[in-house]
Amino acid sequence: MAEAVPVRCPACLRENGYTAPVFPCACGSPVNPPLDLAAPPQPLTHRTWSDSWVAVRCESCGRESEWPHPELGCGSCGTVVRLPVHPVGAGAAAGPDRRAGGAEGAADATADAPPHPEDGGDGQRPTPHGSPQAPSPHSQSPSPQAPSPRAASPTPSPQAPSPQPTPVPRPAFRPVTIRTARDAVATAALYLRWLGFQDVRQPDGRPIPSAAVDLRAPGLVAQVDPTTAPAGLRAVECVWLNGLTASATSVYFALAGYTEAARARADDLGIPLFVMDLTGMPQPVNDPADELIGSGA
Repeated sequence: MAEAVPVRCPACLRENGYTAPVFPCACGSPVNPPLDLAAPPQPLTHRTWSDSWVAVRCESCGRESEWPHPELGCGSCGTVVRLPVHPVGAGAAAGPDRRAGGAEGAADATADAPPHPEDGGDGQRPTPHGSPQAPSPHSQSPSPQAPSPRAASPTPSPQAPSPQPTPVPRPAFRPVTIRTARDAVATAALYLRWLGFQDVRQPDGRPIPSAAVDLRAPGLVAQVDPTTAPAGLRAVECVWLNGLTASATSVYFALAGYTEAARARADDLGIPLFVMDLTGMPQPVNDPADELIGSGA
């Protein structure tokens, strides 16, 4: 698996760990889009079909294929960004020690460089969600230059630290490429099963974006928004009411992220929010989502 690299959000300047997806070439060799870490990531405000794919050449057989363009949802502010990729025929992508975004993305990280403020002082970078070695990127304290839009919670005293959920051992999640709205619902169902929910049921026929609940399981109701507009406050409250009626956990998945009001309301109600890119890998965007990943169903 490719090594995770730090990607700086252009909106709130927080860093998120990102691992480039690996796809199977027709010859059987793994291929992954060569990230251009010297170029800053671009906010994704409008999604088109043609811009959602990028040409990647297999280093083994030379075959050129179209794969989903790498995207990342910021774990702090929810902004979805598209990561630049080296065009086919260009030089090799920058190594993982290059920083993405701004002038810092063009400089090589050296061993004697001072630790980044968001490293927590120990020089470690955020790891992919669910890892017990390091906290999720969006759970870190915001930098002084760009405060996080999420409401700050009181800092617990050293004598009474807040308990952390015990990570549940499980195999790595195998994402499914999202090409249609139905793929988004199927991917969310697979992810919920991976979290431990049993008998996750998908609705019959084509998913309707305005439907209240797209997925159900014992003790679970979930909404999957496959549209290109950020999920709003009403959508989050709707899935919460459905979960309250069924005495079940409410979960929300979206392709285009969430509005600020929706994120704040989800934090108040304790609703886990996930954002999915076209590679089919859901990413948590708030603390309830991190807790759900850590504890499972």
